[in-house]
Amino acid sequence: MLGGPLGAMFGAAFGHNFDIGLNTLGNQRGFASGIGESVERIQTAFFTCTFSVMGHIAKADGEVSQMEIYLAEDIMRQLNLNPEQKKGAQHLFNEGKKPDFPLNDVLNQFRIECHRRRNLMQMFMEIQVAIALSDGTLDKGESGILGFAADTLGFSRKEYESILQRMQAQCHAHNGQKNSMALEDAYDLLGITSTANDQEVK
Repeated sequence: MLGGPLGAMFGAAFGHNFDIGLNTLGNQRGFASGIGESVERIQTAFFTCTFSVMGHIAKADGEVSQMEIYLAEDIMRQLNLNPEQKKGAQHLFNEGKKPDFPLNDVLNQFRIECHRRRNLMQMFMEIQVAIALSDGTLDKGESGILGFAADTLGFSRKEYESILQRMQAQCHAHNGQKNSMALEDAYDLLGITSTANDQEVK
């Protein structure tokens, strides 16, 4: 059983049916190897925090765009969620849109539950940046939430800016704003500079 705000939201999304096969998330990077409650607990925390904060960011500019909805659905597909999980994810997304969403408490519990699993927290941040950039702009409200999340999870300003730059380059290329990816965008996507040697690029 996962307590705190994450447990409360997860319970509201799935009722008493906690056996929903979250092991489908185990194939994603960042989860610890092993079996038992600890791994499932981490997966549950990730699932709950990810979709609720996505909803919070999507609502930050006043309304949820169609592109933000499309991206949320795409992430559900990438995580191989079954119909019940998708329904729960949609509920969590809507919870995040509420004015009284406890962002600080949710992020702090997520950080504790992750036990400093850096890859997992980075995956979370990349998803949140992607939802913020899905409509092509990053407004002040979205930027403020992302910066707060990065600080709460222990990312330095430099680390956060690196994630943001990589995701912006990826979004720029994905949206087809150029006929082909510029060399500068490719370097940004890799998180390196144009002065990098062959070994650094590799």
